Amino acid sequence: MSNIKTGNIKTYYELTGKGETVVFIHGLGSSAEDWSYQTEFFSKHFQVLAYDVRGHGQSDKPKGAYSVPLFAEDLLNLLNALAIEKVHIVGLSMGGWIVFQFGLDYPERVKSLTVVNSWADMRLKKISDKINFYKRTVLFQLLTMRKIGEIIGKKLFIKPEQKELLQNFIEKWAKNHKPSYLASFKAVKGWSVEDRLSEITCPVLVVSADEDYTPVSDKEAYAAKMINAEFVELAVVKDSRHATPVEHPAEFNQVVGKFLSKVK
Repeated sequence: MSNIKTGNIKTYYELTGKGETVVFIHGLGSSAEDWSYQTEFFSKHFQVLAYDVRGHGQSDKPKGAYSVPLFAEDLLNLLNALAIEKVHIVGLSMGGWIVFQFGLDYPERVKSLTVVNSWADMRLKKISDKINFYKRTVLFQLLTMRKIGEIIGKKLFIKPEQKELLQNFIEKWAKNHKPSYLASFKAVKGWSVEDRLSEITCPVLVVSADEDYTPVSDKEAYAAKMINAEFVELAVVKDSRHATPVEHPAEFNQVVGKFLSKVK
């Protein structure tokens, strides 16, 4: 648990276990802390690297525009600083964007890719897409981080027995640095790697909750475009929403672990 110089920023990371390296990349407004269920499980068989993306958690929060390629470059700098060559990468939501971007920009550093509840194309194609994006931008600017956390959290953890998960989510979200959060949110505007998915050659796992923001069919569609991957698997976690690794950690760990056991 430390900070290390990665390019022009310092990045907070946690490195545990021994063996092949599995990198876990969190979603927007989250941090390495939210991979605790996975760190404990996978560090028994792998070296696990979880880190705070630029603008999040304990990593630096510089001013200026952020972008998905920049996030991927930050990961490259982190791996270089830690002298880690090839990795398996697992990313949730925003982390999934980074997984795709890194896998395409630096394929020689990747053993496998796991994309969880994410997208390959975030272009605003419809008028409704543009309206929704700008609505969210205005709301995020007006509301406190705690209020944003309350709104998002109530969509993620809807069951009475998830009350503790919801409260923990809100408390963590309230700690976000608002300017960096907004910069990270805007980073994906117009981003897409949909037309490059056929360039991916390593094994890929796509994990989708059955009640995610977007339907399973959307994940099936981009999985089908990875025609040159060594193999592609799609796993659906039932009775789950967007925060699958936290909601159903045992099932999620089993799915990812089984996939990694097949990767040579």
